[in-house]
Amino acid sequence: MQGLFIALEGPDGAGKSTQIQLLQEYLEKKGYEIIVTREPGGTVISEAVRQIILNKEYREMSEKTELLLYAAARAQLVEEIIRPALKAGKAVICDRFLESSVVYQGIARGLGVDTVYAVNDFALEGLRPQLTILLDLDAEEGLRRKKNQAELDRMEAEGLEFHQRVAEGYRFLADREKERIMRISATLPKEEIHAKIVLAIEERILNRYQI
Repeated sequence: MQGLFIALEGPDGAGKSTQIQLLQEYLEKKGYEIIVTREPGGTVISEAVRQIILNKEYREMSEKTELLLYAAARAQLVEEIIRPALKAGKAVICDRFLESSVVYQGIARGLGVDTVYAVNDFALEGLRPQLTILLDLDAEEGLRRKKNQAELDRMEAEGLEFHQRVAEGYRFLADREKERIMRISATLPKEEIHAKIVLAIEERILNRYQI
């Protein structure tokens, strides 16, 4: 069985966790062994980096440091978890991946899309998800949902203008990378979102590559 690599992206509060659980159940019925992971995190080293990145006490962290820390955590996750799982024919579902850095650091922080891709091309040696699902949500609604859930981390606690740049950045990428990124409104019922994700996987991966 050929490995599958699917990433879910979207602003905070878009409902990625719910869709990841539904997607895991769907792929298990297809016979896949599933690896669910997250960014930043997924390994002991990457989770340690996550604690640094998201710590609200580190307000002095520069944009460049933030970018490099995300890339470092991602490189470790790929080397330790994702590549071995794909080689073994497993399905990897990742809560955020490369496009998060492109949007958050490249667009919202202003470091530049090409800069982020260049740094991560070195870190990942060109690895990309076969399909990235963007759960599209306005910044205002995303922040409302997150504030009702839990204490905000350093990135979540950024102001509305920052999160508006994030939401628009995701839409820009989805328009630019239509072959690889599928945009779905996060305001739809969860069952409808899941059905659209399943259809995209079957049309863009399973049927195309006869998996």
